[in-house]
Amino acid sequence: MMTTTSENISSQMQEIYETINILDGGIQTLNDDIQRLSSESVKLQSSIESLTQDIGSLKLNVQEQSCFLDGVKPNQEILQQDVASLKQKIDDLQYVSYDGTLTWKIVSFNEKMMDAQSERQTSIYSPPFYSSPTGYKMRARLYLNGDRNAQGTHMSLFFVLMRGPNDAILKFPFNYKVTFCLYDQTPQQRHIIDSFRPDIRSNSFQRPRSEMNIANGIPKFFPLAMIQQDDNPYVRDDTMFIKVMVDFGNMSKTLLPYALSLNPGLPMHIQQLLIQQEAERKGQKQEHPQSQPMPINPPLASTQPPLSKESLETDLDEDNFNGQQDSP
Repeated sequence: MMTTTSENISSQMQEIYETINILDGGIQTLNDDIQRLSSESVKLQSSIESLTQDIGSLKLNVQEQSCFLDGVKPNQEILQQDVASLKQKIDDLQYVSYDGTLTWKIVSFNEKMMDAQSERQTSIYSPPFYSSPTGYKMRARLYLNGDRNAQGTHMSLFFVLMRGPNDAILKFPFNYKVTFCLYDQTPQQRHIIDSFRPDIRSNSFQRPRSEMNIANGIPKFFPLAMIQQDDNPYVRDDTMFIKVMVDFGNMSKTLLPYALSLNPGLPMHIQQLLIQQEAERKGQKQEHPQSQPMPINPPLASTQPPLSKESLETDLDEDNFNGQQDSP
């Protein structure tokens, strides 16, 4: 019995020993795992701290970028305005002239008229033009829906004297007749022509001290009722043409219709030659009038055609200033 009991105890002790060895191995493994996890935990903590710093840096960069963009936005708007202004100057250079005349092409007429009627933009300016390469700098100002007393009834057209680079050697006040012509774009060529001579007492015609003098011209240049008619000859393809001519040679008012009916595509020196020839022809005709035989049976009614609006507009008294008005 003692022997059997001893063997049982020995067997149990062996099993316990093996179990202890197994548990010891498991504990060792757990310790290894704990050390590994602890090391990884330290690494993760370090990574978290590094990521936290990176996030803080990113937030700071985002704030700096936001501030930068906020600062860039106004600069971008200014840059866009500068680009638009530069584009306008380039467009103006396409139409600049140095002979005291300007043919102003007004595109998108209907849109500009709606802007004027809604008072979003009551007036538009023409490109600048010059009397000569070293001469006066000028432009036109057009109120499509009228200005002041003419608002809603007539288009108002004004002349603007601008500050030029050579004003110091030019003579002021400006005292040259200004003629406006609204082109009839059909073969009938019933252009609307009107003129005025500057009032040298007005500040509009003194030497400019700012970018532009106050505009001065013809408040009731053309009735809106006529320009608003369907198929009117003055607006075609949503485009209108206005010619501004400064008369430095005291052209006779009887020559204006002829001068403004000449083909604008002709070189200016050819146009001037034709005008000179027409003036000489008229002068010779006045010096040597042809005698007309008296008819035996005079007609009961005059065969003289009625005066058109063109002839009425051009038959102006050059000393009459009633048509002038300053425009702010």
